[in-house]
Amino acid sequence: MMTDSAVLPQGYTVRAPEPTDAQGIFELVSAYNAALVGFADCTLDEVADNIVEPGFSRTTDGFLVFAGDDLPVGYGIAFAKGDRDMIDIEVTSQDPSVAAWLFERTMQRAVAMGRESSHAEITVDAFVYHADELLRALLTEHAFAAGTTYFRMRIDHTEPVAAPELPAGVSIRRGAFDAATRRRGHDVVLDAFRGQFGFVPRPHDEWIERLETSSSFAWSQFTLLEVDGQAVAVRVCGDEFIEGDNCGHLAMLGVLEEFRGRGLATFLLRDSFALDAAAGRTGTVLHVDTNNPSQALRLYESVGMAPTLVMDGLRCKVSTS
Repeated sequence: MMTDSAVLPQGYTVRAPEPTDAQGIFELVSAYNAALVGFADCTLDEVADNIVEPGFSRTTDGFLVFAGDDLPVGYGIAFAKGDRDMIDIEVTSQDPSVAAWLFERTMQRAVAMGRESSHAEITVDAFVYHADELLRALLTEHAFAAGTTYFRMRIDHTEPVAAPELPAGVSIRRGAFDAATRRRGHDVVLDAFRGQFGFVPRPHDEWIERLETSSSFAWSQFTLLEVDGQAVAVRVCGDEFIEGDNCGHLAMLGVLEEFRGRGLATFLLRDSFALDAAAGRTGTVLHVDTNNPSQALRLYESVGMAPTLVMDGLRCKVSTS
């Protein structure tokens, strides 16, 4: 169980984040990211979305630290997934003492959420840039160990991209504008991503709400592939990387295990490239777990994508007693 050993510097204050804090948090996170990877790697809309994300209670799960003025110097959150036995934490501060304090508070909140759901043990995940040595040291000092590594992959579009031919026997449904299509798409997501690092199924209504509260998503960006009327593959795209990079974002790509090896994922990738190029995007980006059991990294490299950023997932098992 976490104990109180870290303290904030004298005169610092902390409170829960408010939606009106989005600009200040964005500036804090942007400066932190730029110091590590050379660019902001977030948008104001993303920050605002996260404050009001379904399942996140900002009054209990968020911590915003100030140094005596209106600008935050630290931000931390604990976000519970599923039945609150798996929890993500985030800690952002360039001040090591503030980062240590936020780490303790987010871990204490994670333990409390697990205990409230009657779990004797919880799994806590944290995701850090490969270059973030200070945060990695803080995590490993508290028994976090390497779980997996993620690559951000990108392909540039310097000229028009030909639309691919749909594989034989496969039909495509562009957009999910009715409840039945959304249900079928969610079922594919649940099956295709089961067992992958950090993936926890969301109830259908919560999954719908999460997508619809995102300012970067529209149901027109949802695509299903079908074989004999059965939904077998899903693609979800978003606008997260348009503002900063003028790139399309392939946020999710999944194929049912029994339908892999038929070129469905390759089709969806090349189709995204063609659509993004036609829309004037300079590239397409996605994130991949390098330990993905479906060998997704090899697939993405085979269609010309290359890694541009490395992030690590660290994990710790924690008793709630």
